[in-house]
Amino acid sequence: MNRIILFIILIVFNVQLITGQNNKEDTYYLSNELNFGNYFGIDYNLNYVLKNKYSLKIGFSGNVRKPKSQPENYSGGLSGLFSLGIENPYDHLLNYRIDFGKIYNLNPKGTIRMNFSFGIGYSIIKEPNNWQFVETDAVINLAENYTYSYRSYSTLSFIINPKIEIPFTRFYGLTISPMIQINKDRTYFGIGIGQMIGLLRKKKNSITDYEKL
Repeated sequence: MNRIILFIILIVFNVQLITGQNNKEDTYYLSNELNFGNYFGIDYNLNYVLKNKYSLKIGFSGNVRKPKSQPENYSGGLSGLFSLGIENPYDHLLNYRIDFGKIYNLNPKGTIRMNFSFGIGYSIIKEPNNWQFVETDAVINLAENYTYSYRSYSTLSFIINPKIEIPFTRFYGLTISPMIQINKDRTYFGIGIGQMIGLLRKKKNSITDYEKL
């Protein structure tokens, strides 16, 4: 894990060195989305766009779903009800990622664009197993009626993420983001809806960079 973080830091450092002479044409911003699909969760990204043409994205996504192994008669009891399900078991799919992409402007002003990216991710899969039924004589079940333990393992994923970006202003915009994460153990597919905050696009000149493309 530490090697992956170091690798990402080195890539960002080298990009800054390479583009240091031209950073007046570059943009950078944070983005985050809510994910909906066969899992649901959140996605956070640091984005760097070179000359309004090429993108580098470093991010993290955390997604959960109802456990596929969960017994049909499982109950979280009153404690699960009062916690709004937060304490109930879930299948977890966590992903640390680095993507490379190409920017396509979908209108002349550059206020609607596609950031078509793909990359690799370090995925952590955590799932409950070893379910054991708990016998109880209580009329009202206050606790879970099963015990279980979590199994955790990691793998590499391939990621495809064509993101529609709508920068309403130079500093704020919205995103619509279909995504597929594929690995040998699990596949995530869904769509994210979120926002962008940062330097999204440069101030226009009489002949804009968007019109030159």
